Amino acid sequence: MTEQNTALWLRKRGAPFEVGPAPYTPPAANEVVVRARAIAVNPIDGIPGFLYRVVVPWLTFPAIVGSDVAGEVVEVGPGVTRLRPGDRVLGHAVGMEKSRNRAAEGAFQHYVVLMQHMVSPIPGSLSFEQAAVLPLTLSTAATGMFQQDHLGLAMPGPDPADRPETVLVWGGSTSVGSNAIQLARNAGYRVVATASPRNFDYLRSLGAAEVVDRRSRDAVREIVDRIGDSPLAGTLAIGSGSLVPAVAIASQTNGGKRVASAQPESVTRLRGPRARRRGVRVSGIWGGTLKDNEVGPAIYVDFLPAALASGAYRSAPEATVVGAGLARIPDALRQLRDGVSARKLVVTV
Repeated sequence: MTEQNTALWLRKRGAPFEVGPAPYTPPAANEVVVRARAIAVNPIDGIPGFLYRVVVPWLTFPAIVGSDVAGEVVEVGPGVTRLRPGDRVLGHAVGMEKSRNRAAEGAFQHYVVLMQHMVSPIPGSLSFEQAAVLPLTLSTAATGMFQQDHLGLAMPGPDPADRPETVLVWGGSTSVGSNAIQLARNAGYRVVATASPRNFDYLRSLGAAEVVDRRSRDAVREIVDRIGDSPLAGTLAIGSGSLVPAVAIASQTNGGKRVASAQPESVTRLRGPRARRRGVRVSGIWGGTLKDNEVGPAIYVDFLPAALASGAYRSAPEATVVGAGLARIPDALRQLRDGVSARKLVVTV
Protein backbone atom coordinates (compact mmCIF):
# COMPACT_ATOMS: atom_id res chain seq x y z
CA MET A 1 0.00 0.00 0.00
CA THR A 2 1.08 3.59 -0.55
CA GLU A 3 -0.82 5.31 2.25
CA GLN A 4 0.48 8.65 3.45
CA ASN A 5 1.06 8.46 7.20
CA THR A 6 1.34 11.27 9.74
CA ALA A 7 2.46 10.95 13.36
CA LEU A 8 2.98 12.88 16.56
CA TRP A 9 6.70 12.44 17.12
CA LEU A 10 8.96 12.68 20.14
CA ARG A 11 12.20 13.45 18.34
CA LYS A 12 14.32 13.01 21.46
CA ARG A 13 13.90 12.49 25.20
CA GLY A 14 12.41 15.63 26.73
CA ALA A 15 11.56 17.26 23.40
CA PRO A 16 8.10 18.67 22.72
CA PHE A 17 5.69 16.65 20.61
CA GLU A 18 5.82 17.47 16.91
CA VAL A 19 3.44 16.50 14.09
CA GLY A 20 5.20 15.29 10.97
CA PRO A 21 5.24 12.68 8.20
CA ALA A 22 5.89 9.05 9.11
CA PRO A 23 6.43 5.94 7.02
CA TYR A 24 3.56 3.57 6.40
CA THR A 25 4.68 0.21 7.78
CA PRO A 26 2.99 -2.89 6.33
CA PRO A 27 2.00 -5.65 8.74
CA ALA A 28 4.23 -8.65 9.36
CA ALA A 29 2.92 -12.09 10.30
CA ASN A 30 0.16 -11.92 12.92
CA GLU A 31 -0.03 -8.13 12.70
CA VAL A 32 -2.63 -5.75 11.32
CA VAL A 33 -2.56 -2.08 10.33
CA VAL A 34 -5.37 0.08 11.67
CA ARG A 35 -6.35 3.53 10.43
CA ALA A 36 -6.83 5.36 13.71
CA ARG A 37 -10.06 7.30 14.16
CA ALA A 38 -9.79 7.98 17.90
CA ILE A 39 -6.85 7.93 20.31
CA ALA A 40 -7.01 8.10 24.11
CA VAL A 41 -4.23 9.36 26.39
CA ASN A 42 -2.68 7.84 29.50
CA PRO A 43 -0.32 9.26 32.14
CA ILE A 44 2.69 7.38 30.76
CA ASP A 45 2.27 9.17 27.41
CA GLY A 46 3.02 12.57 28.91
CA ILE A 47 5.71 11.89 31.49
CA PRO A 48 8.58 14.41 31.65
CA GLY A 49 11.65 13.56 29.60
CA PHE A 50 13.83 12.63 32.56
CA LEU A 51 11.29 10.04 33.68
CA TYR A 52 11.55 8.22 30.35
CA ARG A 53 15.02 7.15 31.56
CA VAL A 54 13.39 5.55 34.62
CA VAL A 55 10.09 4.18 33.28
CA VAL A 56 11.03 3.18 29.71
CA PRO A 57 14.83 3.45 29.53
CA TRP A 58 14.92 1.23 26.44
CA LEU A 59 12.76 3.55 24.32
CA THR A 60 14.44 4.41 21.01
CA PHE A 61 14.14 7.95 19.66
CA PRO A 62 12.67 9.41 17.57
CA ALA A 63 9.62 7.72 19.07
CA ILE A 64 5.88 7.52 18.55
CA VAL A 65 4.20 6.75 21.86
CA GLY A 66 0.59 6.05 22.84
CA SER A 67 -1.30 2.86 23.58
CA ASP A 68 -5.04 3.40 23.00
CA VAL A 69 -6.46 3.33 19.47
CA ALA A 70 -9.76 2.63 17.75
CA GLY A 71 -10.35 2.65 14.01
CA GLU A 72 -10.63 0.47 10.91
CA VAL A 73 -8.40 -2.38 9.80
CA VAL A 74 -6.79 -1.48 6.46
CA GLU A 75 -4.35 -4.36 5.98
CA VAL A 76 -3.67 -7.74 7.59
CA GLY A 77 -0.43 -9.70 7.67
CA PRO A 78 0.21 -13.38 6.98
CA GLY A 79 -1.54 -15.72 9.39
CA VAL A 80 -4.34 -13.29 10.33
CA THR A 81 -7.75 -14.84 9.69
CA ARG A 82 -9.97 -13.37 12.42
CA LEU A 83 -9.72 -9.76 11.18
CA ARG A 84 -10.32 -8.28 7.74
CA PRO A 85 -9.91 -4.88 6.10
CA GLY A 86 -12.88 -2.70 6.97
CA ASP A 87 -13.42 -4.20 10.43
CA ARG A 88 -14.11 -1.65 13.16
CA VAL A 89 -11.75 -2.41 16.06
CA LEU A 90 -9.99 -1.21 19.17
CA GLY A 91 -6.43 -2.20 19.96
CA HIS A 92 -3.62 -1.92 22.47
CA ALA A 93 -0.59 -0.47 20.66
CA VAL A 94 2.58 -1.89 22.20
CA GLY A 95 5.33 0.16 20.56
CA MET A 96 6.63 1.33 23.96
CA GLU A 97 7.14 -2.22 25.21
CA LYS A 98 10.78 -3.31 25.56
CA SER A 99 10.34 -6.36 23.33
CA ARG A 100 8.72 -4.28 20.54
CA ASN A 101 10.16 -0.75 20.85
CA ARG A 102 9.35 0.61 17.42
CA ALA A 103 7.62 3.74 16.23
CA ALA A 104 5.35 1.86 13.82
CA GLU A 105 3.51 0.38 16.83
CA GLY A 106 2.83 3.63 18.69
CA ALA A 107 -0.78 4.84 18.80
CA PHE A 108 -0.12 8.54 18.08
CA GLN A 109 -0.31 8.27 14.28
CA HIS A 110 -2.82 7.70 11.50
CA TYR A 111 -1.72 4.16 10.56
CA VAL A 112 -0.82 1.95 13.52
CA VAL A 113 0.68 -1.56 13.44
CA LEU A 114 -0.96 -3.81 16.06
CA MET A 115 -0.40 -7.40 17.21
CA GLN A 116 -3.54 -9.18 16.05
CA HIS A 117 -4.20 -10.84 19.41
CA MET A 118 -4.27 -7.40 21.07
CA VAL A 119 -7.13 -6.24 18.83
CA SER A 120 -10.88 -6.65 19.37
CA PRO A 121 -13.69 -6.00 16.91
CA ILE A 122 -16.28 -3.53 18.22
CA PRO A 123 -20.04 -3.45 17.59
CA GLY A 124 -21.54 -0.84 15.28
CA SER A 125 -23.29 0.76 18.24
CA LEU A 126 -19.96 1.63 19.89
CA SER A 127 -18.30 4.84 18.68
CA PHE A 128 -14.58 4.95 17.98
CA GLU A 129 -14.27 7.69 20.62
CA GLN A 130 -15.81 5.53 23.33
CA ALA A 131 -13.98 2.38 22.22
CA ALA A 132 -10.60 4.14 22.47
CA VAL A 133 -10.88 4.49 26.27
CA LEU A 134 -10.36 0.78 26.82
CA PRO A 135 -7.07 -0.75 25.69
CA LEU A 136 -4.26 0.11 28.14
CA THR A 137 -6.47 0.31 31.21
CA LEU A 138 -8.25 -2.91 30.27
CA SER A 139 -4.86 -4.56 29.74
CA THR A 140 -3.57 -3.23 33.07
CA ALA A 141 -6.60 -4.52 34.98
CA ALA A 142 -6.47 -7.89 33.20
CA THR A 143 -2.73 -8.26 33.81
CA GLY A 144 -3.12 -7.66 37.53
CA MET A 145 -6.14 -9.88 37.92
CA PHE A 146 -5.45 -12.87 35.70
CA GLN A 147 -1.71 -13.33 35.26
CA GLN A 148 -0.34 -16.06 37.50
CA ASP A 149 2.42 -13.78 38.80
CA HIS A 150 -0.26 -11.39 40.14
CA LEU A 151 -3.71 -12.41 41.45
CA GLY A 152 -4.16 -15.44 39.18
CA LEU A 153 -7.96 -15.22 39.20
CA ALA A 154 -10.29 -17.27 37.01
CA MET A 155 -10.78 -15.79 33.52
CA PRO A 156 -13.97 -13.95 32.56
CA GLY A 157 -16.49 -15.52 30.23
CA PRO A 158 -20.13 -15.54 29.15
CA ASP A 159 -22.77 -16.22 31.82
CA PRO A 160 -20.30 -16.79 34.68
CA ALA A 161 -21.53 -18.65 37.75
CA ASP A 162 -21.34 -16.63 40.97
CA ARG A 163 -18.28 -17.47 43.03
CA PRO A 164 -18.13 -17.30 46.81
CA GLU A 165 -15.00 -15.09 46.80
CA THR A 166 -14.72 -11.31 46.80
CA VAL A 167 -12.32 -9.12 44.81
CA LEU A 168 -11.33 -5.74 46.28
CA VAL A 169 -10.72 -2.90 43.82
CA TRP A 170 -9.18 0.07 45.62
CA GLY A 171 -9.56 2.96 43.15
CA GLY A 172 -12.73 1.81 41.44
CA SER A 173 -13.54 5.06 39.62
CA THR A 174 -10.18 5.18 37.84
CA SER A 175 -9.99 3.91 34.28
CA VAL A 176 -8.20 0.76 35.47
CA GLY A 177 -10.71 0.31 38.28
CA SER A 178 -13.69 0.67 35.94
CA ASN A 179 -12.33 -2.25 33.94
CA ALA A 180 -11.28 -4.30 36.96
CA ILE A 181 -14.80 -4.23 38.42
CA GLN A 182 -16.31 -5.43 35.16
CA LEU A 183 -13.68 -8.11 34.59
CA ALA A 184 -14.18 -9.47 38.11
CA ARG A 185 -17.96 -9.58 37.70
CA ASN A 186 -17.64 -11.28 34.31
CA ALA A 187 -15.50 -13.91 36.06
CA GLY A 188 -18.20 -14.43 38.70
CA TYR A 189 -16.58 -12.68 41.66
CA ARG A 190 -18.32 -10.36 44.10
CA VAL A 191 -16.70 -6.90 44.04
CA VAL A 192 -16.06 -4.43 46.85
CA ALA A 193 -14.60 -1.14 45.61
CA THR A 194 -13.58 2.33 46.79
CA ALA A 195 -14.35 5.72 45.28
CA SER A 196 -15.42 9.22 46.20
CA PRO A 197 -19.13 9.34 47.14
CA ARG A 198 -20.01 11.14 43.90
CA ASN A 199 -18.95 8.01 41.98
CA PHE A 200 -20.73 5.40 44.12
CA ASP A 201 -23.64 4.98 41.68
CA TYR A 202 -21.23 4.73 38.75
CA LEU A 203 -19.35 1.85 40.40
CA ARG A 204 -22.57 0.07 41.27
CA SER A 205 -23.65 0.38 37.63
CA LEU A 206 -20.45 -1.45 36.65
CA GLY A 207 -21.24 -4.30 39.04
CA ALA A 208 -19.73 -3.41 42.42
CA ALA A 209 -21.77 -4.94 45.24
CA GLU A 210 -20.35 -2.61 47.90
CA VAL A 211 -18.67 0.79 47.59
CA VAL A 212 -16.74 2.57 50.36
CA ASP A 213 -15.46 6.15 50.55
CA ARG A 214 -11.69 5.82 50.04
CA ARG A 215 -11.10 8.98 52.09
CA SER A 216 -13.02 7.79 55.13
CA ARG A 217 -10.92 7.50 58.29
CA ASP A 218 -12.52 4.11 58.85
CA ALA A 219 -12.20 2.89 55.25
CA VAL A 220 -10.09 -0.16 56.15
CA ARG A 221 -12.48 -1.31 58.88
CA GLU A 222 -15.53 -0.61 56.69
CA ILE A 223 -14.12 -2.66 53.83
CA VAL A 224 -13.17 -5.56 56.10
CA ASP A 225 -16.77 -5.49 57.40
CA ARG A 226 -18.21 -5.38 53.86
CA ILE A 227 -16.05 -8.30 52.75
CA GLY A 228 -17.33 -10.19 55.78
CA ASP A 229 -17.01 -13.96 55.75
CA SER A 230 -16.51 -14.12 51.99
CA PRO A 231 -12.94 -15.20 51.22
CA LEU A 232 -10.90 -12.44 49.61
CA ALA A 233 -9.72 -13.72 46.22
CA GLY A 234 -7.30 -10.83 45.75
CA THR A 235 -6.89 -7.06 45.76
CA LEU A 236 -6.14 -4.60 42.99
CA ALA A 237 -4.60 -1.40 44.41
CA ILE A 238 -4.89 1.53 41.99
CA GLY A 239 -3.77 5.10 42.48
CA SER A 240 -1.64 7.07 44.88
CA GLY A 241 -1.99 5.99 48.49
CA SER A 242 -3.78 2.74 47.67
CA LEU A 243 -1.14 0.21 48.67
CA VAL A 244 -0.91 0.75 52.43
CA PRO A 245 -4.65 0.25 53.10
CA ALA A 246 -4.81 -2.60 50.57
CA VAL A 247 -2.09 -4.51 52.45
CA ALA A 248 -3.85 -3.82 55.76
CA ILE A 249 -7.15 -5.17 54.44
CA ALA A 250 -5.57 -8.27 52.90
CA SER A 251 -3.87 -9.04 56.21
CA GLN A 252 -7.19 -8.83 58.12
CA THR A 253 -9.41 -10.96 55.87
CA ASN A 254 -9.72 -14.63 55.01
CA GLY A 255 -8.54 -15.94 51.68
CA GLY A 256 -6.03 -14.51 49.21
CA LYS A 257 -3.10 -12.52 50.55
CA ARG A 258 -2.14 -11.14 47.15
CA VAL A 259 -2.18 -7.45 46.26
CA ALA A 260 -1.47 -6.37 42.68
CA SER A 261 -0.52 -2.69 42.51
CA ALA A 262 -0.90 -0.37 39.53
CA GLN A 263 1.61 1.96 41.19
CA PRO A 264 4.91 0.08 40.58
CA GLU A 265 7.09 2.80 42.07
CA SER A 266 5.38 2.19 45.42
CA VAL A 267 5.72 -1.56 45.27
CA THR A 268 9.47 -1.61 45.80
CA ARG A 269 8.95 0.11 49.14
CA LEU A 270 6.02 -2.00 50.35
CA ARG A 271 6.89 -5.36 48.87
CA GLY A 272 9.44 -5.74 51.67
CA PRO A 273 9.26 -6.28 55.40
CA ARG A 274 5.94 -4.53 56.12
CA ALA A 275 3.94 -6.65 53.68
CA ARG A 276 5.88 -9.83 54.48
CA ARG A 277 5.26 -9.45 58.20
CA ARG A 278 1.56 -9.39 57.45
CA GLY A 279 1.78 -12.43 55.19
CA VAL A 280 0.80 -10.40 52.13
CA ARG A 281 2.42 -10.77 48.72
CA VAL A 282 2.61 -7.52 46.70
CA SER A 283 3.33 -7.37 42.98
CA GLY A 284 3.69 -4.40 40.63
CA ILE A 285 1.68 -4.41 37.39
CA TRP A 286 3.13 -3.49 34.01
CA GLY A 287 0.12 -3.30 31.70
CA GLY A 288 1.77 -4.63 28.55
CA THR A 289 3.01 -8.02 29.75
CA LEU A 290 -0.22 -9.83 28.81
CA LYS A 291 0.77 -9.56 25.13
CA ASP A 292 3.33 -12.32 25.79
CA ASN A 293 1.16 -14.83 27.65
CA GLU A 294 -2.26 -16.46 27.61
CA VAL A 295 -4.04 -13.47 29.13
CA GLY A 296 -3.75 -11.22 26.05
CA PRO A 297 -5.63 -13.49 23.63
CA ALA A 298 -8.00 -14.64 26.40
CA ILE A 299 -9.16 -11.02 26.78
CA TYR A 300 -8.94 -9.52 23.28
CA VAL A 301 -9.82 -12.63 21.22
CA ASP A 302 -11.90 -14.93 23.42
CA PHE A 303 -13.76 -12.54 25.74
CA LEU A 304 -14.07 -8.91 24.70
CA PRO A 305 -15.59 -9.08 21.19
CA ALA A 306 -18.62 -11.09 22.30
CA ALA A 307 -18.92 -9.26 25.64
CA LEU A 308 -19.02 -5.85 23.93
CA ALA A 309 -21.50 -7.09 21.34
CA SER A 310 -23.85 -8.57 23.96
CA GLY A 311 -23.62 -5.63 26.35
CA ALA A 312 -22.08 -7.79 29.08
CA TYR A 313 -19.08 -5.44 29.04
CA ARG A 314 -19.25 -1.66 28.91
CA SER A 315 -16.59 0.59 27.42
CA ALA A 316 -15.90 2.68 30.51
CA PRO A 317 -15.22 5.28 31.76
CA GLU A 318 -16.94 7.90 29.61
CA ALA A 319 -14.90 9.48 26.83
CA THR A 320 -14.37 13.23 26.82
CA VAL A 321 -13.29 14.41 23.36
CA VAL A 322 -10.66 17.13 23.69
CA GLY A 323 -10.43 17.95 19.98
CA ALA A 324 -9.63 16.69 16.49
CA GLY A 325 -6.19 16.02 15.03
CA LEU A 326 -2.89 14.71 16.34
CA ALA A 327 -1.85 18.24 17.31
CA ARG A 328 -4.51 18.22 20.05
CA ILE A 329 -2.95 15.27 21.90
CA PRO A 330 -0.58 17.51 23.95
CA ASP A 331 -3.67 19.49 25.06
CA ALA A 332 -5.28 16.26 26.22
CA LEU A 333 -2.13 15.33 28.13
CA ARG A 334 -2.09 18.71 29.86
CA GLN A 335 -5.71 18.24 30.94
CA LEU A 336 -4.88 14.75 32.16
CA ARG A 337 -2.08 16.08 34.37
CA ASP A 338 -4.60 18.47 35.96
CA GLY A 339 -6.67 15.43 37.01
CA VAL A 340 -9.75 13.66 35.73
CA SER A 341 -12.25 11.40 37.49
CA ALA A 342 -14.52 8.69 36.04
CA ARG A 343 -13.73 9.73 32.46
CA LYS A 344 -10.97 9.44 29.87
CA LEU A 345 -9.62 12.02 27.44
CA VAL A 346 -9.79 11.25 23.72
CA VAL A 347 -8.70 12.96 20.48
CA THR A 348 -10.32 12.15 17.14
CA VAL A 349 -8.18 11.72 14.03
